[in-house]
Amino acid sequence: MRLKMLSCLSVCLILLDQPAFASEAHNKEHGGQIFHAFIVDAEIGKSNEKSTLSWDLDGWIGTDENKLWLKSEAKRLKGETEQVEFWGLYSRNVATFWDGQIGLRHDSQPTNVEYLVLGVEGLAPYFFETKAHVFISDRGDVSARFRQEVDLLITQKLILQPQLEINLYAQDVPEQKVGAGLSQAEIGLQARYEFTRKFAPYLAVTYERLVGETSSLAKSNHEDNDAIVYTFGIRLMF
Repeated sequence: MRLKMLSCLSVCLILLDQPAFASEAHNKEHGGQIFHAFIVDAEIGKSNEKSTLSWDLDGWIGTDENKLWLKSEAKRLKGETEQVEFWGLYSRNVATFWDGQIGLRHDSQPTNVEYLVLGVEGLAPYFFETKAHVFISDRGDVSARFRQEVDLLITQKLILQPQLEINLYAQDVPEQKVGAGLSQAEIGLQARYEFTRKFAPYLAVTYERLVGETSSLAKSNHEDNDAIVYTFGIRLMF
């Protein structure tokens, strides 16, 4: 009898341990591991007969559910730095293909400003990669940025990517030369050839337009309010 009780106890302990082992294995396979994915775009080009140089970093490190998301953008026009941004976000999976994000953004150009960032990033229907963020500056200014792009496969290696980006402001921000409302819109098309997923040169053409009060401010300062930008770039993934 004692032997039978010990045997039953052993079987029960094994059965009780199974879910724990299964759960641990499941977590390791579906969300428990640390991954990373970073994309760097570096490009040169021409805008209204002026040379341009820019780079863009976008990537994350973490699990399927929780990530540290890092972004950075910089743009130089005719040898002068016009835009520099650094982002650091906590990203949490809130729905299938969608992350909610909160964090900070620091701009060193055109002015030195800190922002609180709230937004979402994910895959909309028909595989549109979507990024929508609201920014609250340390001066109380509120702005927003919306971006969409989609990959259209011509072949397994040749990819066309239409892109759209708009920027909006809740109020005038004189130090940044922007007015309230829709301030800027960009629409572009990129043709990328992926020798591998980690290395892809591309050509792109983008139409940039200042809108509303921001356009009026540019005209009053005798500045261009639109431009067609032709670029050659290289995309690296790691």
